Amino acid sequence: MLKRTLVGLIRSHETTGEKAKDPALKTRYYKISMDQAWDEIINMFKKLSGYKLLHEVRSVGEIVVERKTITGRTQDITLTLFSITPVKTAVDIYSASRGSLGDLGANYRTILDIYKHIDKRLAAYKINE
Repeated sequence: MLKRTLVGLIRSHETTGEKAKDPALKTRYYKISMDQAWDEIINMFKKLSGYKLLHEVRSVGEIVVERKTITGRTQDITLTLFSITPVKTAVDIYSASRGSLGDLGANYRTILDIYKHIDKRLAAYKINE
């Protein structure tokens, strides 16, 4: 966690992906159709305090939300859903803080928080890769 904070002194964004070195930042997979995953995640954000749903573009699988940090900075978060097969969906997250200073690891923690909520909501469908 200290390394994350040190990296966060200069970096103000974080992203997940297939090749992420940190296992916590690896793409998540769910055995559920993209439409079902989409509806579940949209409904989750509507109920999740601290997050504001800005816009959603189902055709490209993009959900954009905003979050205010404890320090009052705004994070712009983009979730991308990919339909791997008709019954398998991948979820990636990109989070960036507005402003020029680093985020002290806030975007990293936000991504872990969102994945935690999605994993809980889609627990029955999570695929451990």
